[in-house]
Amino acid sequence: MLIYIARRIMIMIPTLLAISFIIFTIIQLPPGDYLETYVAELQAQGEAVDPQKIEFLRQQYGLDRPFLEQYAVWVVGLLQGDYGYSFEYQLPVSEVVGDRVYLSMLVSFATIIFTWVVAFPIGVYSAVRQYSLGDYVASFIGFLGLATPNFLLALILLYLANTYFGTQIGGLMDDQYIDQPWSLGKTISVLEHLWVPVVVIGTSGTAGMIRRLRANLLDELQKQYVTTAKAKGLSSGKALFKYPLRIALNPFIADIGNILPQIVSGAAIVSIVLGLPTTGPMLIRALQSQDMYLAGSFLMFLSLLTVIGMFLSDLALAALDPRIRLEGGATK
Repeated sequence: MLIYIARRIMIMIPTLLAISFIIFTIIQLPPGDYLETYVAELQAQGEAVDPQKIEFLRQQYGLDRPFLEQYAVWVVGLLQGDYGYSFEYQLPVSEVVGDRVYLSMLVSFATIIFTWVVAFPIGVYSAVRQYSLGDYVASFIGFLGLATPNFLLALILLYLANTYFGTQIGGLMDDQYIDQPWSLGKTISVLEHLWVPVVVIGTSGTAGMIRRLRANLLDELQKQYVTTAKAKGLSSGKALFKYPLRIALNPFIADIGNILPQIVSGAAIVSIVLGLPTTGPMLIRALQSQDMYLAGSFLMFLSLLTVIGMFLSDLALAALDPRIRLEGGATK
């Protein structure tokens, strides 16, 4: 086990280095840089541009350096805890992200809890009571959730929340609490606004999880070991939870690699529609303006969470399913 963990960690290091190079390369692929985008915006507004000032900023930001030198400076800064400087916000990346990360984590964590709490009992019931009325209702809700665009559902819930509950449209809190320190009133305001993005973002994930859990569990319940367990006198509940459900959960444990970055990134399109102060819209804006250090550092952080999530999911799968072995090779 320890050898497996050490080997995986050693593999993670070159993987992250390769990912960092790919991220930095892709961000640099579009022609020009942030300053050229900035100059184009100023000219479009009819403002004068001082070439000497632009050249000074290019040298100050290191944009006149060769590609590999810029990449090396960025990677060394990441290893030292320096995420770089945001050109657009004129602040270090760590300060730009600020509370956006915590709000994104709050929304995504609440969404994950909502998804699992709703999907697991419905998925298990739908599989155990196949072709019953409840199964048909769950299947209908699942297909409806998969077919409904998130942004459309967001607009509908915004209208309902404002009309029937008096909730202010957009954002995660009332305007009076923006840029204010946390208090009981601010916390209540966040909870009042939180249910809309949680339901919107979690709907498609809940519907997909119900379908997958139902399909996986139905496949396991029809296998011979379940029939044998029941024939030996094991109750239906124990026969369900002891083996079939554990094996049917494998895909969800494997999804940990996707869940960790989602906790930070959130749903960008839904965040834009709902006006949420999360990191998704900030990342899109950074990519559009070629704010390479902000975008690159954020993408690198998401990649790190993905690699760590895959590592944790592999360990959890090995503990959950005894058929999975950490070492290769045939056994006699």
